[in-house]
Amino acid sequence: MSKQLKSDIVLILVTMVWGSTFIIVKNAIQTLPVYNFLFIRFLLAFLLLAIIFHKKLKNIDNKTLAAASIIGTMLFLGYAFQTMGLKYTTASKSGFITGFSVVLVPILEAVLLKRKPTKPAIVGIVLAFMGLILLTTNIDFTVNIGDFLTLLCAFSFGMQIVLIAKYASTLDTYLLATIQIGIVALLSGIITLLFEKPLVPTSVDVWSAIVITGVFATAFAYVAQNTMQAYTTATHTALIFALEPVFAAIAAFLIAGEVMSFRAIIGGIFMFAGIVLSELSILLKN
Repeated sequence: MSKQLKSDIVLILVTMVWGSTFIIVKNAIQTLPVYNFLFIRFLLAFLLLAIIFHKKLKNIDNKTLAAASIIGTMLFLGYAFQTMGLKYTTASKSGFITGFSVVLVPILEAVLLKRKPTKPAIVGIVLAFMGLILLTTNIDFTVNIGDFLTLLCAFSFGMQIVLIAKYASTLDTYLLATIQIGIVALLSGIITLLFEKPLVPTSVDVWSAIVITGVFATAFAYVAQNTMQAYTTATHTALIFALEPVFAAIAAFLIAGEVMSFRAIIGGIFMFAGIVLSELSILLKN
């Protein structure tokens, strides 16, 4: 099995974790302000990784610190623009426009890294995007400020993926992940102090959500992303991450009994087809 195929398997597991925790986060932020939640979640993840990689942190260099800070800022902006956008647009449109990063990433990768996507990857992207359209029902295609903010969110997440692809092969990926998580915690802390009324949660359910998302969906997931992206392209990573709403829908069905429409199921099949096509091209090369 090639390193790229192994990395794709790990990235699919990461996407499954993110998708399965969506319903958990949704429930947690009903009682805790959004950035208050993000601050505690990312702070927990940062402290955990800082303890694990404390020896590496002593030797961090300026290049790693600068790259991780930029990537962490892009990751934070993705969350920030998405949250602000949701105030002015629907959840379905938000999901659709955020998923647009699967189209933006190959463009950004071609412009910034001079890497053109392969033909199977392009077909996979088209299938995945068609799947996103089908998954996102009742879309009103008029444009408002919320849609623009959400498009900035997609751009920010796309930039985070491309920048990791740029630096993961040359820098220490464990430090890269740890610092960018710390940056998100720092910026989330500033935002919650300025615009929210932060509080220490007392609910066991909320703390469970914080621990699950902090340990698995943040610490594990972003270390895995930063490490595995050294062996695959940004475009391929974005294509895999496009499966997040599919896994979210499956988790919502298993945990909360939410039923997917026939259209959404067909959309999920399109997205899986895009991934399989792309993976087959890797297997044939090896």
